[in-house]
Parts: sequence; C-alpha cells; structure tokens
Amino acid sequence: MEQAITERIQTQLHHLNLPGIKECYSQLIHRAQEQQLSYSEFLDELLQKELSVKYEKRFKYLLREASLPAVKTMEGFDFAYQPSVDESKIKELAHGAFIDQQENVVFLGPPGTGKTHLAIALGVKACARGIRVCFITMDTLMKRLQNEHHHSFKRYHTSPVVIIDEVGYMPLSHAEANLFFRFISHHYERHSLIVTSNKGFREWGDIFGDKVIASAILDRLLHHAQVVNIKGASYRLKDKLEQVNNAELIQKKKRGRPRKQL
Repeated sequence: MEQAITERIQTQLHHLNLPGIKECYSQLIHRAQEQQLSYSEFLDELLQKELSVKYEKRFKYLLREASLPAVKTMEGFDFAYQPSVDESKIKELAHGAFIDQQENVVFLGPPGTGKTHLAIALGVKACARGIRVCFITMDTLMKRLQNEHHHSFKRYHTSPVVIIDEVGYMPLSHAEANLFFRFISHHYERHSLIVTSNKGFREWGDIFGDKVIASAILDRLLHHAQVVNIKGASYRLKDKLEQVNNAELIQKKKRGRPRKQL
C-alpha cells in the first residue's frame, strides 16, 4: 500500500512539473519520520527544495539566452592587478540596484584591462536574480539595427539589461550613428545598458562622425549612469610578460652556471 502511494505521488509530481520535490520527496519522508518534523516543517522543506531547483533552472536558461561570449564572475576578477578599479563600487553594482532604477554602467579603459570581464560579471549577477540579459558587440549591434526584422532582435529592445561591448573600436557612418542614437533613446529610462569602450567621451565625436549626435547619445546614456574608469595594464599581456620574464630568468641562471672542467 505504501509503495503504491509513493508511486502515485511521484507520478503526480511529474504531471505537476515539480522536479525539486520529486527529487527529494522519498528521502525527506524518511528524515521527517526519524526527526518527527511537523507538517509545516515538512512542507517548508519541500517548497524550499522546489524553489531552489526552479531558480537554478531559470538561471541556466537566462545564461544561455544572454549570448555571453564566456561566463565571467566577480570573484574571478583580479582587483589587485587593477588597483584603479574601486572594488567596493563594483561589488555595490553587483547587488543590482542600478537595474531596479533603470540606470546605466559605462566601463572605460584601454584594451585588455577587464572592461568586458566586469560587464559580463554584472550580467551574470543579474541572471542569478532572474533578470533577462542580452550581450552584443557594437559591430554586431550595427548589423542587427540595419536588419531589425532579424528573428532574435526583439529581445535587444525588451531586455531589462543590454550589454554593448567594444564601443569605439570602429568608426560609424552617419546612418549608423543615427541608428545607435535611436537605440539608446529607446532604452533611456526604461532599461539598463552596460557599455564598454576604449575611448574617452571626448573622442566619441570621432567615433560617431558627428559631435552633435555624439553629444545627444552621451546626454541620454550618462544622465542616469555610473562610470568606471580603468587605468592599468592589459590582462592578456600579463601572462605573456610573465612567461617572457620567466624565460629570461631561466636563461640568466643558465649563463651564470660555471662550466664543467673537462
């Protein structure tokens, strides 16, 4: 009789799409009996497990949908190597209040200094909170803006967080600058943008080929924004330089050894 009830419960949990409870039900039944859990305690644990499984499933789905080039975390960023970055400020941003307030975040700095890493890390944190995120490079965005009927483009207009990477690496035509202005205006005070650029704001007139359009873009982008300036050496060069230094050190040691007498 007990076996039949257990099987019926498992079937019902499957039809109700409750994988978390289905996974732990039998084990928790035994523990409840051993520890004499109350009905409310037993139900509380079941629901906690179900929520945990659903949150994890949602998080993985959002990560896939975000189209991130790689999954980067806040814990994986070497703040000691980039002392110009205010660690406390970044960790405060990671809590996501800027998303709740439809504010933007702009990372400025030379290539390889960790702008994209931090932008993605903020995106990952947002996904963990159940918020939809979209990642796109400036080059790809321009191509999509010229073909807004692309099947996947709608989400770049509706996502609460859009990460635009590599603004400034390539100059834009007048038509492209106008398309980007429209895109920024669409998101203004509605969603949050996370932007990375290797150019200072004074150079944005050159990027967009028009100081008036650049000023209009910056006006909307920076009205509610936090700017993070990164001044440091490239992470990508860091490992290469260490390899070169180690190789040179080994060669020096070899040259410093006394030759064996024949």
